[in-house]
Parts: sequence; C-alpha cells; structure tokens
Amino acid sequence: MYKLCFFVPASHLQPVKEALFAAGAGRIGDYDQCCWQVEGIGQFRPLPGSQPFIGAQGQVEQVAEWKVEMVVADALLQAALAALKAAHPYETPAYEVWRLEAC
Repeated sequence: MYKLCFFVPASHLQPVKEALFAAGAGRIGDYDQCCWQVEGIGQFRPLPGSQPFIGAQGQVEQVAEWKVEMVVADALLQAALAALKAAHPYETPAYEVWRLEAC
C-alpha cells in the first residue's frame, strides 16, 4: 500500500480526485473515495522553457492550492499516477508517494 499526496489548485480539486478514484485510489477496506485534504498557499517561479498554467516565466507566483492525501494499492499505483498527471492542470504536478508498512 502507498500514500499519495499531491497539490492542486481549487479549480481542479474535484476533477483530479475523481480521476484518481476512478483509477482505484482512495479505497480503505469497505470504503472508497477516501482522502484527506487541506488548503494552503503554493509558491513557484516558472523558468525559461516552461508553459505555466498559472503565472508567467520569471515571476514568483503564489496560489491557493489543496494538499490531498489518499492511499493506493500496490497494483494500482502506476495507473493512479497516470490518472493524476492526465487530470492535473500543471505542466509538472507536485506529488509525493510513500510506501506504507503494515503493523
């Protein structure tokens, strides 16, 4: 089992979550569409050659984003990551994958 954390602007929060749920992420026992989320401020500066969804090259941008965490079964991780990248508006989505240990 893995924990997937990603950051997404509010405009795409639901579509990205729905894409991940459709790929099988967010299932815990007899429950699905499970996640935890909190709003915060993301910061980045697009470098030359980038094609930012928000902001302009060379300028620091701050944007309200959601951090979303959900579990993903081992066999579904690659499909979930593909769904995240396909549904996310950013050229390079920020995300983390953590392997979970059974206790």
